Amino acid sequence: MNFEDFRKAVVAAAEKLGVTEYELYYSGGEDVSASAFRGEINQFGSSVDGGVCLRCVHAGKLGYASTENLSAGEAESLVRRAMSNAETVESDEAAVFVPGGQTYEAHETADFALPEPSELVKTALEIQEMLRREDSAVTESSRSAAAAGTSTVAIFNSRGLDVSFTAKNAMIMAMPIVTDGTEMVNAYEVDRGDFSKLDREKVVRKSVENAKAKLGGGVPKTGAVPIVFSPDAMGAILATFASSFSSEMAQKGLSALAGKEGETVAAPCVTLCDDPFYKDSPMPVPFDAEGSPAHRKNVIENGKLLTLLYNLQTAAKAGRETTGNAAKSGYASKIGVQPFTMYLAPGALSEEELLEKAGEGVYINMVGGLHAGANPISGDFSLQSGGFLIEGGKKTAPVKSFTVAGNFFGLLKGIAAVGSNIELAEAHGITNFASPSVLVEGLTVAGK
Repeated sequence: MNFEDFRKAVVAAAEKLGVTEYELYYSGGEDVSASAFRGEINQFGSSVDGGVCLRCVHAGKLGYASTENLSAGEAESLVRRAMSNAETVESDEAAVFVPGGQTYEAHETADFALPEPSELVKTALEIQEMLRREDSAVTESSRSAAAAGTSTVAIFNSRGLDVSFTAKNAMIMAMPIVTDGTEMVNAYEVDRGDFSKLDREKVVRKSVENAKAKLGGGVPKTGAVPIVFSPDAMGAILATFASSFSSEMAQKGLSALAGKEGETVAAPCVTLCDDPFYKDSPMPVPFDAEGSPAHRKNVIENGKLLTLLYNLQTAAKAGRETTGNAAKSGYASKIGVQPFTMYLAPGALSEEELLEKAGEGVYINMVGGLHAGANPISGDFSLQSGGFLIEGGKKTAPVKSFTVAGNFFGLLKGIAAVGSNIELAEAHGITNFASPSVLVEGLTVAGK
């Protein structure tokens, strides 16, 4: 049974059981992927998954139930389980369902032919061969991958809401491992979008260049120096501390930004945006997990915190309007708050001009230990890093085995300049992060 037929069965079951307030959320998709190692396909996967979550009001409480079994017999069982959950739940979570008739922003959805599985296999193997030919420093242990799929989300409720979207996605990845005879290092590069337009040559070239640049690195001197973060490094840091901008976390006392809307929290050159229709997003989204219209918004504008991110429940608690940022990590999960594509708005300077402005310092293009070395609540971090020395305003010798330490909120205030070279750094379906390079002052490098 498809979702449309299952939805009709759930509506009939709800009417039979006297449930008049409800919402049915569906997410599902198809994915095919192939990865190669040592010139052979070492992993191939094909999956079709999906499921629904029913939220309903019964006995004055909001109950949940979910299932992957979209059958006529399961429809009534799903409603009964949600009713039973409502009878036992202790939470006072309010039932707020989005009414129909909402206006959703028009957006372009990528419409391209998905590759056949055989083409994914062929591409993964070709990237392996291209890596080998690119440079003699590339070892046989290098990896490559190709994948493609579709994702669908649909929401239907008793207030007349009936919305859905389907997105296509495809990607290629190259991860060379290179050696100079004494050490081995790796790097990776990804391209996403229309499979027929993905740039294999660029992915291979950039990944090998980035890997080779790490060879022979020394350790920088300990001290407070100007730091230029690459788009990848800054995007990873932004992803780590994104929960600070969640109203849910703020209301639980788990964000240092609680109560600071309207205050200056960053340098004047900092504007932080959240955009469901970001140009490079693999999944542009017209509505959030509650069906509220999604829209672009400045979270920070010229250093001032304009708004946290809200769903209906957290907005009602704060006496505000939702920002359209309700999110579910999976069809069966409860509704939380997440950004769509959160990014630092680019500035006017090139990365080369940022380096010139830094003069002497460190360029960081890799940060690790983001889970163990970062505290999203306090903002404190101490991260294993890699990159290059900045000498005379230019990148010079590679450096590694050092840490960069500071506080995320201090980092935001210490941004002296923002580059123009914005790139999508972290992409995970609906939630993504992007950043240009940034020049930061006031952080400490711990090396030798």
